[in-house]
Amino acid sequence: MNKYTILVVEDDKPVRTLITTTLKANGYRFIEALTGEEAILQATSYNPDIILLDLGLPDMDGVEIIRKVRSWSNMPIIVISARSEDSDKIEALDSGADDYLTKPFSVEELLARLRVTQRRLAMLGAEHADTVFVNGSLRIDYAAGCAYLDGNELHLTPIEYKLLCLLAQNVGKVLTHTYITQKIWGNSWENDIASLRVFMATLRKKLESAPDSPQYIQTHIGVGYRMLKVG
Repeated sequence: MNKYTILVVEDDKPVRTLITTTLKANGYRFIEALTGEEAILQATSYNPDIILLDLGLPDMDGVEIIRKVRSWSNMPIIVISARSEDSDKIEALDSGADDYLTKPFSVEELLARLRVTQRRLAMLGAEHADTVFVNGSLRIDYAAGCAYLDGNELHLTPIEYKLLCLLAQNVGKVLTHTYITQKIWGNSWENDIASLRVFMATLRKKLESAPDSPQYIQTHIGVGYRMLKVG
């Protein structure tokens, strides 16, 4: 089984079936989305390694999805689209897409593009293999995608892990609700801020021995959150 997980965003069933059948035959894990809204939800919930993205979706343009994902993640995005004009390719690539494959395409070319992207991911992983964040008894191994407290692995959801990393990368700084939701969800709607409070509460339960007297994550009421530097 290939260790990479691919998010396939495609509303055309025959094309989606071709892609997923090819991925399955070559040992990839995959998840599917038929709309832009579903794609963003899947991307934030499952944190896939690579996104295969159609631009012509029923509820929003794929370029908008690229921009939303790029506001909080650098996960590779390969566009697969019937739009063959240079202007469409330039817009998608300028918005943050990593590659552009025009329909109709061969499965061999799709697999080749995936292999190129995998090699780039592997090189990036090697560059950051020794990147570890330590704050008191908290340790985050970015390369492994794991967090530990007192030597024990914290069992975090993808969103909780992203929140923890975002706070750790800005230790000592107050991050506003708007900044955090933009980074995690790609927007800052009222329901995202409500979701943030829920995820922050569950993260604290796993991280803090006494949530009422936090050691790591401090709430700034009406403003946001800050990771405290632990001596």
